[in-house]
This record gives sequence, structure tokens and C-alpha cells, in this order.
Amino acid sequence: MTRLDSWGLTPLLRELRFPLVAVVAAFLVAGLIVLILGDNPLDMYWLLVGTAFTWPDGIGYTLFYATPLVFTGLAVAVAFRCGLLNIGAEGQLYVAAFAAAWVGIELADLPGVFLLPICAAAAILSGAIWGGIPGVLKARFGSHEVINTIMLNFIAVALVSYFTQYHYKVPGDPILQTAPVGEGAHLARLGSIVPGLPERIPLNLAFVLAVVACGLVYVFLWKTKWGYEIRATGENPGAAEYGGISVRTQIVVAMAISGGLAGMVGINEVLGYRHRYYDGFSDNYGFTGIAVALLGRNHPAGVLVAALLFAVLQRGGVQVDAFTADVSKDIVQILQGLVVLFVAAEAMFRFRIRPAAERVA
Repeated sequence: MTRLDSWGLTPLLRELRFPLVAVVAAFLVAGLIVLILGDNPLDMYWLLVGTAFTWPDGIGYTLFYATPLVFTGLAVAVAFRCGLLNIGAEGQLYVAAFAAAWVGIELADLPGVFLLPICAAAAILSGAIWGGIPGVLKARFGSHEVINTIMLNFIAVALVSYFTQYHYKVPGDPILQTAPVGEGAHLARLGSIVPGLPERIPLNLAFVLAVVACGLVYVFLWKTKWGYEIRATGENPGAAEYGGISVRTQIVVAMAISGGLAGMVGINEVLGYRHRYYDGFSDNYGFTGIAVALLGRNHPAGVLVAALLFAVLQRGGVQVDAFTADVSKDIVQILQGLVVLFVAAEAMFRFRIRPAAERVA
């Protein structure tokens, strides 16, 4: 057995062949669109991809953009592994971000050694509770998690907007945002640690936390009894129930873990970046996380790679918008849509060339 087999990565590498083909196909189709518009696809792709790997701004901002996508991609992946579709990561991350800001404001006088972990715990716990609600409704009453999570998105956004507007906004501030959190709740930026990386780049320790989360999710799902029960439930609920696994419990647990992972976006946004809750901060992170999980085959390593790809496109889109004559940054949305479309249409890429002997026969 190879080391890759022992880590469970060989099946993942086999599975990633098809998303890779889907990405290449999406780039080819988008390149054709650019050509029709009258621009040079090679120049456009150099701006789109090449600028994301420049140091320090390109890499710094790319990793910063990838951070929330790793969290939401993991959130969706965990739910998928239990046979559930969590459309509510957007609402869960909004609730979590506000909870982190609320604790950071109310307990602002606490020293950082206490305040920072309490704020982070508030983000994770509130996301888990918000994710657990549709899990309980699914397990107890059989109501579909897709409908419940979509409805809870609207409730979450409206609820935190109300509290921000009428209770936690600084009087006279024209922007819908809360007062700043206490200084002890500030998460260090990597610019203060990594030589050559300016502190003006908002990349912070939340990215390190996102990478650690990938490892922890992998260990949980593939190396623990609880993870096995979640995956067994997703593969075949009837067989899992017959084997003594409580399917209802696994549904609630999976949705709560999924919500907690989505809630970690609040750590990056509030504690590591703005140091306050800013209404409307999410660039559809919760929904993009679905595409990230789909492209990453619901595996933590795949999610990390897919999040980096989407972050590269997001970073490069700014350069494309500024330095091409006929192409706007909307090409990023087109590319993301094409990637999802081709990944979803995986069967069209699963062709096999018959062996020569078979053709002769």
C-alpha cells in the first residue's frame, strides 16, 4: 500500500480527473467567448491567472479571497457526505459574523487572551445552532433541508440587519455596520508574521485556521467512528439504520457541524479583517461554497484546491476589468458557471476508449 493509499488520497486523485477536465473545458469555452468579443484569450488569461500569483499582492489577496470559500466549501461538503444539501451557509455565516461582533462589543474590556477565543467560539457556535435548526426539522418532521435552509437565509440576513441598524450601529454612521469590537478580539494579519508581506493586505491567521480545518474535517470524516456514521448515513440511510446507526442523530450532527464551519467565515471577516460586522459583507460565499464542494468532490483536499481556483479567478477579474478592451470582470462569473455546468454534466466526460482487442472482436 502506498502512502497516498494510506491517506485515502488515491481515490480522490482518480475522482479529480473529471473536475480537471471540466475546468479545462470551461476555460476553452470562455476563451472562445472572449475571442468572439474581439479580445485575445491568451492575454485575458494571463491577466486573469498570472496576476494572482504575483508577490505580495497577488498571492496575498488570492489567499484572502480563498479563506471564506474554504470554510463554506467544507460546510457544504460535510452536509453532502451525510446526504444533505446545505443551501443555508450564507445565512449561517451572517449570523456567525454578527455573533462574533456582538461578543466583541459587549465584552470589549476583556483581555485578548480571553476575548479572541470567546468571539471565535461565538461565531462557530451560532453558525452550528443556525445550521442545526434545519437538521432538527429534517430529522424530527421530515421537512426538506433545502427549503428550510433557504428560508433561514432570509431570516438570518433580516435579523442581523435589524440588530445592526437599531442596536449596534454607531449613531450618525451612514454605513450599516456595528461599532468596532475590542482590540483584544483582533486576529493577527500574516503581514505581521511573514517577511515581505505588507500588513495592508488583509490576509490573516484565519487562512491558517482554514487549512487546519481541512485537516480536521478529513480526520473526522475518515478516521473516526462519528465520521464513518455520517458517511454511512449519506451512502445508504436504510443500511445505516439497520446497522445500528441513528440516522436522525447523524442528520442533526452533520448540519450542526456544517453550520459551525460556515460560521468560521465570521472569524475571518470580523476578527481578522473589518473588526466589526459590516452588513452585506458576503460576496455570495455560502452559495459559491456549493460550487467549491462540487468541484472538490466533497473532500477537504479537493475543497482547498477548488477554493484556491475560485480565489484566483476572483483576484484576476479585477485586472481583466481594468486592462482589457472588450472583456469585463463578469468573465469570472461566466467561468465559474461553466465550471459548475461541466462538473454537473460529468457523464459527458466519462467516455472510455474500448480496448483494441474489443474493437477487433
